[in-house]
Amino acid sequence: MKGLRTLMAACVTSVSLSMAALPVSAAQTPVHFADLNWESGSLITEILRVIVEKGYDLPTDTLPGTTITLETALAKNDIQVIGEEWAGRSPVWVKAEAEGKVVGLGDTVKGATEGWWVPEYVVKGDPAKGIKPLAPDLKSVKDLARYKDVFKDPESPGKGRFLNSPIGWTSEVVNKQKLKAYGLDDSYVNFRSGSGAALDAEIASSIRRGKPVLFYYWSPTPLMGRYKLIQLEEPAFDAEAWKTLTDADNPNPKPTRSLASKLSIGVSTPFQKAHPDIAEFFEKVEFPIDPLNKALASMSERHTPPREVAQAFLKEHPEVWTAWLPEEVAQKVEASLK
Repeated sequence: MKGLRTLMAACVTSVSLSMAALPVSAAQTPVHFADLNWESGSLITEILRVIVEKGYDLPTDTLPGTTITLETALAKNDIQVIGEEWAGRSPVWVKAEAEGKVVGLGDTVKGATEGWWVPEYVVKGDPAKGIKPLAPDLKSVKDLARYKDVFKDPESPGKGRFLNSPIGWTSEVVNKQKLKAYGLDDSYVNFRSGSGAALDAEIASSIRRGKPVLFYYWSPTPLMGRYKLIQLEEPAFDAEAWKTLTDADNPNPKPTRSLASKLSIGVSTPFQKAHPDIAEFFEKVEFPIDPLNKALASMSERHTPPREVAQAFLKEHPEVWTAWLPEEVAQKVEASLK
């Protein structure tokens, strides 16, 4: 019995010593980031994760979901960070923010935008490629009804095809409601791709072949810098009309362009209170759009994992991210990149 006690005591001591030898972060609960399925969201998420892990010694992981489910999880503190939050757009976010459960930190990408687009050659043609203008008078969404045959849906030839966001994105609901508000739901098919990557592939394939395509898109993205595109005009923004577009069940949505874009880092309030130093860092995050778009283009064209591109961005642009951090934190991040 004495031998058993001695053995047990030795085991306890061994375990204790082993735990003591572990890094502090190994014994901590990970910070759960939203696993965002569009390029800018995934890259920004990985840049933030590297800084939190290497600069603040906290482990992180990512959890997948749609925009709406991730915002719901953030409100419950089941996840703590959404790296690219289009703040104020989703009713889920607006409600959670009003209740003090979430907060949007910083203004991370100046010049972000979204809307409905067509390739420039659809309107102006491209003599070098032998493409004639197919919709020379197309300027506004109100012109789309008479051009439905230009954007013919291959599965419903009597209608045009509008490429919407994937199901589960807040913008997918807004665009579906816009089709109704603009009187286009009878003349256009509301086509949803399975993911942001699938939407990119559909658009890029059409443009490479010189085919007409009508689609929803946004910036920052590599696509915006890669092709000549024309954004269609929409009615001036109206706050009350906007509410009818974000409500999927509203039977009478009203026409308006989308709410002006503001990209923030969404965090749960408990996380903000528990980590005021990281919240202060998040408040200072700002990505210049040109180097961000270049990094996104490289990631897309080379199919490079976001984590690898994030580390390359941090190595190549210390002038950007060191301004967000206290000197000692920046030095730790910089040392980890060597």
